[in-house]
Amino acid sequence: MAIAPTVRRNVTPWASAALALTALLTTSCAGKHSDAPAPQKNSSATTPHGYVEGAKEAAEQQSRLLLNDPGTGDSRVLDLITGKVRSTAQVAGAEQLETDGRFGFFHTARGTHVLDSGAWTVDHGDHVHYYRAAIRDIGVLPAGADAQIRSDAAVTAATGKDGRTGLYDRTELEKGSISSIRTLPGPHTGAVIPYAEHLLALVERDGTAKVSAYDRAGRPVASPDAECDEPRGDAVTRRGVVLGCADGALVVGEKDGVLTADRIRYGRDVPAAERATAFRHRPGSDTLTAPAGDRAVWVLDVTDRAWKRVSTGPVVATGTAGEGSALLVLETDGALHGYDIDTGEEVARTEPLLTGSQRTGTSTSGSTIEVDRSRAYVNDPKGKRVYEIDYNDDLRVARTFDVDIEPHLMTETGR
Repeated sequence: MAIAPTVRRNVTPWASAALALTALLTTSCAGKHSDAPAPQKNSSATTPHGYVEGAKEAAEQQSRLLLNDPGTGDSRVLDLITGKVRSTAQVAGAEQLETDGRFGFFHTARGTHVLDSGAWTVDHGDHVHYYRAAIRDIGVLPAGADAQIRSDAAVTAATGKDGRTGLYDRTELEKGSISSIRTLPGPHTGAVIPYAEHLLALVERDGTAKVSAYDRAGRPVASPDAECDEPRGDAVTRRGVVLGCADGALVVGEKDGVLTADRIRYGRDVPAAERATAFRHRPGSDTLTAPAGDRAVWVLDVTDRAWKRVSTGPVVATGTAGEGSALLVLETDGALHGYDIDTGEEVARTEPLLTGSQRTGTSTSGSTIEVDRSRAYVNDPKGKRVYEIDYNDDLRVARTFDVDIEPHLMTETGR
């Protein structure tokens, strides 16, 4: 594996201050709000705050990329802290790879293969903990290639094409085993989403999808009186669950234990082919992106309750770090482009990154963008490499990782 000499520093200037503050808050938390057990008589030590058996706590985010070649089944884990590449589970025929921040879910026709990446973040609101542990092959969920997986700290929900949803104990996944809780018969439209100690779902009633809610045991509970016509796409943000609808987005939040719903409309009629149906965002950010047809991108600011449509070149993949950062668009010329979200002007561009794109003008299958709090990553399947991009420095290529597989599928964990 070849790595460019630039060393990754996984912090921005504001993040450096945040890390220092985190250290102080963690110390305070350990002294005043510790969830460690009370010391026993004759005990010489207590469990440190944030202790996780089998894991090592770190001072910075432990980012890792999961890579897969569906043709050969070869999978790799690229550790972005050490730069090392590890071989892992053989998963052939994967059609999709997604993550809940720790586990990788490889969707195949035979089921959903689960891999523990061994990297994750625990957010306590006023401070965070970063962990790294061994990579483990967990097994297979009985959910096919079309299943939609959504998780929180307690529950993993797998919704199949038939609308039935299997609920699994996520704490058991962390221990290395698959344990079913129960099945929600549904049928549900789209994914069932664990959120705020509830399970959120859309259920078709009289031709309209309405929001329904369950408790963790799958029992129906009070839900907001809200509808979503032609639902497609979802994302969980700090301000609530975003659901893509025909007229814009529905944001389902929680206040004092009660679920709420707010609508963010496009403000005009948008043809079905140009609606936002596949949201992408940096974990922790409230700014979402989605293709708006073939040559534009939607940016949804959940905080300001506003949509922005940015005209671009032909879109392969998109993303943003949010909070004033540029809109990142991988286009069919093989280059990564940066756009000012407010003005829509292009502000930066890389050389073509995708093998073959310079000659053909067409996109390379499987290329995507993963964005964390200081870097973005672009996979070049045919070139067998991954690029690390410093989006705060005119899209500078900070590192190039050569791998021994064609990484058609890629996702980032540890965030």
